[in-house]
Amino acid sequence: MSNQEVEPFVNRDTPIPVVSITGPGGQSDAASGIPTPGDKEKGKHHLSPGKLRDKLESLGNELGRPESPSRVSDRLFTMLLQQVLPSQDYDDDSQAPQKVDRRSRQYVDRPGFSLPVMSSNFRRFNARIGVAFVFQNRVIKLFSWRQPTETLSFLAVYTFICLDPNLLVVLPLAGCLFFIMVPAFLARHPPPPAYLPTDLYPLSGPPLAAATTIKPAPELSKDFFRNMRDLQNCMEDFSRVHDALIEFVAPLTNFSNEALSSLLYVILLFTGSLLFITSHLLPWRAIFLTIGWIATCAGHPYIQDQLSSTSTSDLLSEKESESRSFLLSLSKADIELSSSPEIREVEIFELQHRALHNEHGEYEPHTFSPSPYAPLSPARIAGERPKGTPFFEDVKPPRGWRWSDKKWTLDLLSREWVEERCVTGVEVEIEGERWVTDLYYEKVEEESPKRKGKRKEGEVVAALALAGKKLVNATSSRQGEWRRRRWVRGVERAPVGSAD
Repeated sequence: MSNQEVEPFVNRDTPIPVVSITGPGGQSDAASGIPTPGDKEKGKHHLSPGKLRDKLESLGNELGRPESPSRVSDRLFTMLLQQVLPSQDYDDDSQAPQKVDRRSRQYVDRPGFSLPVMSSNFRRFNARIGVAFVFQNRVIKLFSWRQPTETLSFLAVYTFICLDPNLLVVLPLAGCLFFIMVPAFLARHPPPPAYLPTDLYPLSGPPLAAATTIKPAPELSKDFFRNMRDLQNCMEDFSRVHDALIEFVAPLTNFSNEALSSLLYVILLFTGSLLFITSHLLPWRAIFLTIGWIATCAGHPYIQDQLSSTSTSDLLSEKESESRSFLLSLSKADIELSSSPEIREVEIFELQHRALHNEHGEYEPHTFSPSPYAPLSPARIAGERPKGTPFFEDVKPPRGWRWSDKKWTLDLLSREWVEERCVTGVEVEIEGERWVTDLYYEKVEEESPKRKGKRKEGEVVAALALAGKKLVNATSSRQGEWRRRRWVRGVERAPVGSAD
């Protein structure tokens, strides 16, 4: 093995960028290609590598370095951001429905934002992302037909894989052999200094050069700045593709036009169901082979010139407009959507109370409760007071709903809701104000033999029924403490974000 120093692997064919500081006007005359008399003086304003290195390293989070004013300001700025951006999101109303954010620290345990860590991670990432950009450049070179032999070789391999998909498992192994190990072996056994490309030279013997390894690009090197340039261009490309996809897909799928999105949903559902049944009958090898050849040939310079011509662009725009118009007309003709909002009925129970010992007293308004507070209700058995509001005006619609009726309506069919809830031990008014009043029994003479002894006066007959007892003889009953009646009102779904 050789003991020679290992050099970083750089595979770039672009010129070295120049970092300079522009004049006070913020513009560089040299960038326009027109020489000016002040070019020699502007050359004195080049940023020195030492100053730029100090500025970049001051943002890092390295240990053992003395505190500098810039590092102190970075820490203060990070502390300020931590105060402005809390680690958890709080809402005034915890019952409000919230959209689940899978990037939240509630689901992913990741460190919080830190400006020094962000700067350090960016420098480390930028020093190592060069391999991805090299691969990107080779893919662009392959599909742009800069060397037709390489593109045709790719199409030949793609054709073999489409005709025999079992060869797909061989592809990673072949790529590792021919694109990683063979170049690494040739780098350790370089050719003689003077030889023709057609000459053969022996590869036996000891290695003559050091092994090439992919190392992070040193800071302030040409490869480091090229990575920054490629990263900048990659962000721009991603933003353009993202905006184009959103502009094309969002109007069709976000139900802004419900008829059009519903039609597209029906088409996709029908197509998916049809493919679920007949997918094994389709010639997928021929389909993928045709798609691959068409997509690869579309990158040929001649075809690109034809596609970018004015006539072709106008034709594509016209066809796109016709397709959208056809879908819109078809959705209006076949899809009928209800424009009326969903309407439901809500209920509230008006409860009135009087003292049990005051047999001839008047019932006094007590509260408006969502439950009837029946004698056998869990809250009544537990001795809890009814929950609600004392005023009718304080009754609010359910969350996400709004009133569709102007006022409350008294439910005249008291017997129906009493029977639906299996309410016992009450007296129902069929006419009049439709009160449903508790019944109170003064005395119970005899009970079932399972439990001996007399019951205390004032026990409700409903409690005997709850315990499975049988009432043999009772004295006359009178009205109890509570009475209630049911009010109803219509509600409809409110638009999201509308004020109550």
